[in-house]
Amino acid sequence: MTRLKSQENIDLINKLVKIIRKLRSPNGCDWDKEQTHKSLTPYLLEETYEVIEAIESENFPLLQEELGDLLLHVLFQIQIAEESNQFNFQDVVSGINKKLIDRHPHIFFDKNDSRWKETNWELSKKKEKNRNSVLDGVPKGLPEIHKARRIQEKASSVGFDWNNINQVISKVDEEITELKESININKGVNEELGDVIFSLINLSRHLNINPSESLNLSINKFIKRFQRIEKQLQDKKINMDELSIEELDKIWENNKKKFE
Repeated sequence: MTRLKSQENIDLINKLVKIIRKLRSPNGCDWDKEQTHKSLTPYLLEETYEVIEAIESENFPLLQEELGDLLLHVLFQIQIAEESNQFNFQDVVSGINKKLIDRHPHIFFDKNDSRWKETNWELSKKKEKNRNSVLDGVPKGLPEIHKARRIQEKASSVGFDWNNINQVISKVDEEITELKESININKGVNEELGDVIFSLINLSRHLNINPSESLNLSINKFIKRFQRIEKQLQDKKINMDELSIEELDKIWENNKKKFE
């Protein structure tokens, strides 16, 4: 990896911007020319997930490639906006530069400077964006697990949080009890199940564990166990649906003891 000088970085960005402009020009690519902010949204989301997958797999050559694809989409969105005189690249970069400095005055200014102060990130965002609540600003389209965690983080930033892990676990137990009661009377089950999931996500936050990562581990573990049992039964020429759930559970437990 070669560390580039500032001007070399600028030149590379400028080259990419020119490439995108060429693709969008009258003599450019038909597909690129017809794209809009909204039409590119599914691809932007897909590229974001591909970046996340590369990070989780610790595949850094792939991460390099996927970040390039994501950067393309960022610049593509800016180019579309520039064509309709909404904003341009300079506006975007100037905006994020100002935001980072405004939210970290204790980093960028000397203590003797009138602009220096300790700051709370979420409260700064609330004031900066004229929000009515600290909880405002979480994207509606964010996957529910991530949305729940962000809401909890925002609430915690202003002191609305449990003091220790035992309190969090007690809350999980409380929500599970309420779910059981709801199931027994067949009323409010959907809401109570949501409360259990929300409390478990909060527990993962206090444990500093990514709940999506934990869920993926369990999903992959289930797939591995299930497919192993499938193979064992196929070798014995036994159809899984011919066995009772008790028989399948016994095979499942035996596999857990034998292979894990």
